[in-house]
Amino acid sequence: MATILLVETATSVCSVGLARQGRLVSLRESNEQRSHAALITVLIQECLNEARISFNELDAVAVSRGPGSYTGLRIGVSTAKGVCYAKDIPLIAINTLQAMANGFSDIYSNRIQANDLLIPMIDAKRMEVYATVFTPGLETKETTKAIIIDTESFANLVQHHKLWLFGDGADKCHTILSKQKQITIVNGFVPSAGYMARLAQQAFVDGSFEDVAYFEPFYLKDFVAAIPKVKGLE
Repeated sequence: MATILLVETATSVCSVGLARQGRLVSLRESNEQRSHAALITVLIQECLNEARISFNELDAVAVSRGPGSYTGLRIGVSTAKGVCYAKDIPLIAINTLQAMANGFSDIYSNRIQANDLLIPMIDAKRMEVYATVFTPGLETKETTKAIIIDTESFANLVQHHKLWLFGDGADKCHTILSKQKQITIVNGFVPSAGYMARLAQQAFVDGSFEDVAYFEPFYLKDFVAAIPKVKGLE
């Protein structure tokens, strides 16, 4: 029975869970801004305590690989690697958008039709989002990419499918896309470590592990540091 620590830090949500045999047994989450570094180890320990599991009983760590926040992903991956190194257990990486689609399909299974398409979105600032297009069975219809939202977004898809848009990136689509009958925008849907449980279990069974030493998050775009403004030097 595989016991897997789940770590999700790709967005403003810091989420940690524990899964046994693909079933979530403990979950801790925080929406506090810029708190990942301070909270992640606390949330991990709370999950372990609730499930009465020690670090020595973990069989693997699954981490959200991105795309998403550069800083958030670094914190999550660094923490996951640290546990894997310390306990000599494998590292599993789960695509953030795939995990979101997995969770969404479970929650809305009674409303999603076979020909519908699921489009999880992560805010990439301004009118840009990171998105992937999935079938209800989580097959990839269109690969992960950065998209600038405009009136023509997904025009090739709405002709033949109903589209479900969700995630913090979908919130910015309302003024542009909400009037299209074939598009449903779901507010308030955020990534969660809980959505990774089943995917992590399957990866564990398949032996789909990452090289702990060399694994890097999937940022999609290069990180660009902002130049700090100093009074008198603008």
